[in-house]
Amino acid sequence: MKRTLARFVLPLALLSVTALAQTGAAAPSPAAGPANTPAATGPAPSKVGIINVQNAILLTNEGKRDFEQLEKKFTPVRDDLQNRQKEVDDLKKQLSTKGDTLNDDAKNKLAKDIDTKSKSLQRSLEDAQQDFQQQQGEIVNRIGQKMMDVLDKYAKANNFGPIFDVSNPQSPVIWAPATVDITQEIATAYNAQSNVPAPAASSAPSAPGAPKTTASSSSRPATTTVPKTTPK
Repeated sequence: MKRTLARFVLPLALLSVTALAQTGAAAPSPAAGPANTPAATGPAPSKVGIINVQNAILLTNEGKRDFEQLEKKFTPVRDDLQNRQKEVDDLKKQLSTKGDTLNDDAKNKLAKDIDTKSKSLQRSLEDAQQDFQQQQGEIVNRIGQKMMDVLDKYAKANNFGPIFDVSNPQSPVIWAPATVDITQEIATAYNAQSNVPAPAASSAPSAPGAPKTTASSSSRPATTTVPKTTPK
């Protein structure tokens, strides 16, 4: 079966978040009497918010910069895999169009070459996917951990209670007004804290790029999960 050229897109690791605004004091244990109950330090959190952490990371200057660098790093890998795929496709075309004119030995050798090169290409593709996804995950985890500190400060300062991550497909949120979406606000606050300048002529990608290669349908990785959206 002829394999078709396709773009594989590695999923952006989802950082699941259910951040609760803190009052600064832990809840008393059931055994503790009323005398041990801490005094209120401020108004109780009154707002519920949502955030698409995946998009927030991509909106940060640090995220844009690091994902662009990762894309450039894997460009030679992508080009090599594309060239090797073309070589396999050319051999398959040769076997298909000239197979009847070849003797058995030549035909068997050509078929063996195709099989060997295809298997080698598939292994290289899987290695590239694993390496790309690992480095992608490192970026997400690094930025995500720092973003939790920004989110905590923002939630406390703006009187938020629970904040749900709607980029998580398991999020219980099925609808929310756009007014409670703080994705952009958190990305902006993160940029202010990180002091990382915006990359020149850059725009936030919908998902980090990945090498363009060919893989059989059974070996292609899943694309990034489409997060739930909120009406404007």
